Amino acid sequence: MSTKPMIVQVGPLHGPTQDELARRYDVRRLFEATDKAAFLAAVAPQCQVAVTSGTRGMEASLMQALPQLKLVACFGVGVDAIDVAHAHANGIAVSNTPDVLTEDVADLALALLLGAIRRIPQGDRFVREGSWLKGGMALTASMQQRKVGIVGLGRIGVAIAKRCAAFNTELAYFGPREKPASGLRYFADLVAMARWSDVLIAACPGGEGTRGLVSRSVLEALGPAGVFVNIARGSVVDEAALTELLTSGALGSAGLDVFEREPQVPAGLIALDHVVLHPHQGSATHDTRAAMGRKVLENVEAWFAGRPLIDPV
Repeated sequence: MSTKPMIVQVGPLHGPTQDELARRYDVRRLFEATDKAAFLAAVAPQCQVAVTSGTRGMEASLMQALPQLKLVACFGVGVDAIDVAHAHANGIAVSNTPDVLTEDVADLALALLLGAIRRIPQGDRFVREGSWLKGGMALTASMQQRKVGIVGLGRIGVAIAKRCAAFNTELAYFGPREKPASGLRYFADLVAMARWSDVLIAACPGGEGTRGLVSRSVLEALGPAGVFVNIARGSVVDEAALTELLTSGALGSAGLDVFEREPQVPAGLIALDHVVLHPHQGSATHDTRAAMGRKVLENVEAWFAGRPLIDPV
């Protein structure tokens, strides 16, 4: 019998992080269990810590199946897939991995924006397919002097704003409260900001509080020349309306890293040439995933040592 503390790993993680968890702890992998009920019954008496990801999350029913659970350590900044309210109500701490993924996610937001405006994926295909031999590619729009509205001015939103400023853009943001220290224009009405914007970037948290926040009305206000970028969560936008408006031309273009039912992407979006699609890779660099793993390990170590969590939620 192992003398290491037991941990339940809910879903797959970054490989080196999984390896280090297994070196330090007695890791039981729920996602590899063929009989999940039997697995949970076996680990329930001892399991005090579970490690999950922002995508996989942890629902209340799973927490209830682990009555000794005291910590849910999330590999990711987003905790919308974790029932945090249930955890807190039942004395279960939750941690995440903020800060370390901010820059990479913001970088990808700008990559998607530039890809959509300058039609970079289309240019790549144009060269590869030999179309350039027959004549030049059509002109694209410019990033310069665009009005960019950011939905959510948290860490990632601020990092996106800094990058957009380098392109001589005019910036504004929408959120639950004004942040005067930002020096940016604030809109309390998202439809009004979309109407003002040439570009709308979703950088807000996911969860029920923001579900459908970027509604049909918001997208319609952005208009036929507007660009929508989403590096937040698929749930924050009305995906059916987004697909319909992009198809009809009522919305100009989009760059999307997240989707409502990942990894399923609506066929209507896949069919559109003026939409840049990416498989939820905002933080998916070797450097950032390693840093996220270190945060998970630090939080788990702190909990077992009786110290305050590094990144409590």
